[in-house]
Amino acid sequence: METKPLNKYFAELFGTFVLVFLGTGSAVLAGTNIHYVGIAFVFGLSVLMMAYTIGPISGCHINPAVTISMLVAKKINGKDALGYIIAQIVGAIIASGLLLVIAKGIPGYSLAENGLGQNGYGNFSPGKYDMVSVLIAEVVLTFIFLMVIFGATAKNAAQGFAGLAIGLSLTAIHLVGIPVSGVSVNPARSIGPALFVGAEALQQLWLFIVAPIAGGILAALTWKALSKE
Repeated sequence: METKPLNKYFAELFGTFVLVFLGTGSAVLAGTNIHYVGIAFVFGLSVLMMAYTIGPISGCHINPAVTISMLVAKKINGKDALGYIIAQIVGAIIASGLLLVIAKGIPGYSLAENGLGQNGYGNFSPGKYDMVSVLIAEVVLTFIFLMVIFGATAKNAAQGFAGLAIGLSLTAIHLVGIPVSGVSVNPARSIGPALFVGAEALQQLWLFIVAPIAGGILAALTWKALSKE
């Protein structure tokens, strides 16, 4: 029996909530204790967890760039793609709002100074990388991420290991990319925190929407050219 659309959309909302709440939460609430390596593993583990939790329901996109890439590859229809993207953004916003409520309990916490795990370039990049460097990094990292997803979920791929491969790939991407931009590769993940932080986070948000989508589309076209599927 085919899963009802609303069930898929709720699964995407929940999955994206978990990714953003745990991922950005690891930076905001536990960053001083677990540092970049720990944050990278939390993001990867979050995707791995959700792949085996909601994967059977929605496919576990939890990322508009993934959904758009799947749309280009004709693995999802337009109606579901729109429903997924809306659900993903709502899940990310709810996660960021709840995270902010918790973070306010930290002595001396300031949204303006400490942020909410938002992405940025220039003075707002962890390593002060400029806009061009961050743009290239986000496109390339998203491209790599989607190529792993396409390969791990292909018909002739090893069964049962897709979640592990995808989760570990996101961990590797964060290990490399956190100093560059904090790593987005996911527009919903960037939209959630930016809406609450405002100011420069919102001004720079365009890059973290455009670059991941571009990387995802490039991966879909590349996979279609390489694959017999």
